[in-house]
Amino acid sequence: MKIAYYPGCSLEGSAIEYGVSTARTAEKLGFELVEIDDWSCCGATSGHNTDKLLSVALPARNLAIAEQTGLDILAPCAACYNRFRNAENAVRSDSEMKTRVEQVIGMEYQAVNETYSILNYLTDQVGLDKIAAKVTKPLKGMKAACYYGCLLVRPQGHTGFDDTEYPQSMDKIVKALGAQVVEWSHKTECCGAALGTSKPEVGQRMIAAVLRNAKEAGAECIVTACPLCMMNLDMRQAGAEKATQEKFDLPVYYVTELLAIACGDSPEQVQVNKHFVEALDYLKEVDKRSEEIARLEKQQAEAKAAGKAEPSEEDEEKIQKKIQAFIKSLEKSPEKIAVRLIEDEERAAILAEVVSGDEKKMHKLAELLATDNDKAVKAAEAYVTGELKKREKSKE
Repeated sequence: MKIAYYPGCSLEGSAIEYGVSTARTAEKLGFELVEIDDWSCCGATSGHNTDKLLSVALPARNLAIAEQTGLDILAPCAACYNRFRNAENAVRSDSEMKTRVEQVIGMEYQAVNETYSILNYLTDQVGLDKIAAKVTKPLKGMKAACYYGCLLVRPQGHTGFDDTEYPQSMDKIVKALGAQVVEWSHKTECCGAALGTSKPEVGQRMIAAVLRNAKEAGAECIVTACPLCMMNLDMRQAGAEKATQEKFDLPVYYVTELLAIACGDSPEQVQVNKHFVEALDYLKEVDKRSEEIARLEKQQAEAKAAGKAEPSEEDEEKIQKKIQAFIKSLEKSPEKIAVRLIEDEERAAILAEVVSGDEKKMHKLAELLATDNDKAVKAAEAYVTGELKKREKSKE
């Protein structure tokens, strides 16, 4: 599956991580990006404020070149996508404009092909089932607010999104990656990116409003598909915090970054380390949560296979609280828990050392303590035996 690819200025500059992760997404999902030959700037975001003909001709030139390949077009940048869709609409609906545009760009342009955003291409052409099938590291435990902003969804007659005020395409993609998506009211509110330099004090209030609403809805991160929104919410988040005397501390990710990561890439491969707000630590926390959830799901599946009653949501919540309580106890006083599991003081001391130095073993032991004490005892003995064998080998 091939599609003409328009990276635009941002994806090769200020949004380089978006460009990298889009390429990785294409590779992971099996579609080929055919970069438009000799592409040029589409005129976003100032062209349409300068000259109407120019605002159509600039994107139309790229669209006309792509049209010669017979391929539809992918424009991941929300601003580029908006200008491309506007140009398509202008040429299709106004024959005089079409003639004038062709004169300016020096080639024919019929506007017969379609421009896709990364979101509607993934949902409509690739498919959610295929995305879910490619996930190897589900983002279970992530609580994300999907932020569409202005340019992807408006005007609806041009962009063709499912809903101007309550779009769902990004939500569906992020859910397919295993994450929890929060419901919030600001998913299509403007973040004030255009005011970042002209009226920063207004822009900061708009940034803060988006971040505040996301956090109040329970989000722990924001996901976007717009370089301008990313720049505003990520790079300018510190400024908004200073202006409003609030602490948001919300990492922001491109949807393609999360997709590539969920399909096996490391965060560094898609350049998450380039973000302004710390974004790597949260992904590490999501990994830990995902492992815990996977263990619990496996336990439930085994219990179900053995004919045991599946725990209710209330029971699961109680179990999780117990697990967290045991983790805190193991972190604070591992020796006390160790002597409960192993009578031999020397072996108990070794167990305390093992769980203190191995987070995975600590979490596993806490889970067993909360669900099956006999298995916890066996695991504790196994940890100690394994540690003693390691020590013997190191002496050889």
